[in-house]
Amino acid sequence: MNISLYNTLTRTKEEFKTIDNKKVGLYTCGPTVYNFAHLGNLRTYIFEDVLKRTLIYNGFEVKHVMNITDVGHLTDDADNGEDKMEKGAQREGKNAWEIADYYTQAFKSDLKHLNIIEPDVWCKATENIKEQIELIKILETKGYTYNTSDGVYFDTSKFEHYNKLSHLPLEDLREGARVEVNNEKRNITDFALWKFSPQDTVRQMEWDSPWGKGFPGWHIECSAMSMKYLGDNLDIHCGGIDHINIHHTNEIAQSEAATGKPFFNYWLHGAFLNIAGGKKMAKSEGNFLTVEKALLERGIDPLVYRFSALSVHYRKPMEYSDDIIDNAALGYAKLKSQLAALSFSEGEISEEWQTKFRQAINDDLNIAEGLAVLFDLLKSDLSDNDKLATVFDFDKVLGLKLKDSLEIDVNNLPPEIKTVFELRLQARKNKNWLESDSLRDQLLALGYLVEDSKEATKIRKK
Repeated sequence: MNISLYNTLTRTKEEFKTIDNKKVGLYTCGPTVYNFAHLGNLRTYIFEDVLKRTLIYNGFEVKHVMNITDVGHLTDDADNGEDKMEKGAQREGKNAWEIADYYTQAFKSDLKHLNIIEPDVWCKATENIKEQIELIKILETKGYTYNTSDGVYFDTSKFEHYNKLSHLPLEDLREGARVEVNNEKRNITDFALWKFSPQDTVRQMEWDSPWGKGFPGWHIECSAMSMKYLGDNLDIHCGGIDHINIHHTNEIAQSEAATGKPFFNYWLHGAFLNIAGGKKMAKSEGNFLTVEKALLERGIDPLVYRFSALSVHYRKPMEYSDDIIDNAALGYAKLKSQLAALSFSEGEISEEWQTKFRQAINDDLNIAEGLAVLFDLLKSDLSDNDKLATVFDFDKVLGLKLKDSLEIDVNNLPPEIKTVFELRLQARKNKNWLESDSLRDQLLALGYLVEDSKEATKIRKK
């Protein structure tokens, strides 16, 4: 069954075709690790996770690369202002390296809370300086660069179709670039490939280069690292819609100028998460909410937020409020209770329902429709056993840990059930298989099913 994806580059929904048979190269723009990721950032990572899971569900082998921006991202998202890492270090009284490590680990913790599969390759900007310098040297040799007093810049006037991703008139892009005017730039849309260290300031992060001591511009890292780790398998590049007009536009310009080849074939972008009322959630607005503050401190399972995000198409704005997340918590709890009410013994995956689900998710990741298929399945006359097997199959894409949610914490078992369960664990440890089987049957008669694996023995209601 074919997958169709909305490609920002062509502004159409296209049938997805890989460069190399069933292998997919996927690059997703990672965090700038100077602060916690907010729920708006994490909505984008959920959509990218669903994309990856959908590709795997359809039999593709995915190599997923995500960068960690730990240098070079300035506060205006272009070429002026402070380096966000240095600013974060000043804010917290630590050095930039400590800040980067702390917030990288915090980000990875958020991914775990939201059941987002980690990328196959994590790549830090600071660990790939050599590759970035080499790419800039190629651009210099080809005549795309010029030097100013503060850095090496890419001349956008020399790259035809600079606006092919944004689809905006060049004048609009120029207007969007007017954060701080640099009179040395030839064109307002030109961007820094390498920034020189200020003479009157000691930077914590700087490197020698053919042009002088300094640090890479924000955009060059993604071009250098995606080509390093994905080679010619540049299938899909993802990010938030705020990356379209500057970051991703500049990535395309510098990459294609250097190689003379198309950069990525498919560009997917997720819409904003807004505070109820329509205002974008952003660190710069001071209204950002984190997993810790918005969910964990309120006693809300972060998977509730994932469930809520799945109910809104990734290309549509999503609103956030306490009421919205509380309603999502009720919906998620209802789904789990419906599953818990089924008589358990996992059966066979229904091909009919699997086809319906695949048709939904393969239509530009229409996960909301996929959830509708799941709820229709639960109302169908399919056997309980087959319902569960099919739902668990769907959850390979949904990532809601539905199977795990049915397991019971041993400490929460009724005392008499806990006693039998622990006796069985001891019997298995002693390799007394007859007694183990007898105790398993006893638990089954009491309404509890146990599952043994190499990692652990789990128990749930029948």
